[in-house]
Amino acid sequence: PYKEIDIASASPNQLKSLRKEIQIIFQDPYSSLNPRMKVASIIGEPLLVHGMAKGSQLNDRIAYLLGAVGLIPEHMNRFPHQFSGGQRQRIGIARALASEPQLIIADEPVSALDVSIQAQVVNLLLDLQNKFGLSYLFISHDLSVIKYISDRVVVMYLGKIVEQAETEELFINPKHPYTEALISAVPVPNPRKKVEQIILEGDVPSPFNPPPGCIFHTRCRYTQDV
Repeated sequence: PYKEIDIASASPNQLKSLRKEIQIIFQDPYSSLNPRMKVASIIGEPLLVHGMAKGSQLNDRIAYLLGAVGLIPEHMNRFPHQFSGGQRQRIGIARALASEPQLIIADEPVSALDVSIQAQVVNLLLDLQNKFGLSYLFISHDLSVIKYISDRVVVMYLGKIVEQAETEELFINPKHPYTEALISAVPVPNPRKKVEQIILEGDVPSPFNPPPGCIFHTRCRYTQDV
């Protein structure tokens, strides 16, 4: 069992052990990979830092991780610029998997990719979740992707949680007006089905000077002057 660790006040040793268990997939597959490092070094670095493999065992592990994300062992000797955006994100996923984490934070991992590639990467993440027993904290503005991949959804506005629920319940019966507006904006793949889109009025307030009371009330269609 894991004990609670306050990351803000954790010691260097605590943070090192924590980083092994928590990894991240970044939003931009172009800037998140070091252009001067070959794929073998990018994926192998977590293994070396945490003392998990070296020598021939290291190369075998890198080849295994590349295969797990749909690439081939020969790719380990190439540089990031020799890959497409989707392939680079697969390298980023392999790097996140290297230390055998319990939790992967996926920060908008498909927003920078073409729609067809997005579907491939999302399905890959689901396959890896089942294969390695992973938990994801999946951050996205695309509710269609959220609905497909998530078991539970937390909706945030201005840095605050406004609603959280099981995915099916949230999409069938949203409780917060901001959630309603977000769901109404999701495209429906049926030209005959008319969906009322809720247009939010006004601008997002400053997080440094949020409005009093409910932080959403300046844009809420249910607000009353009482």
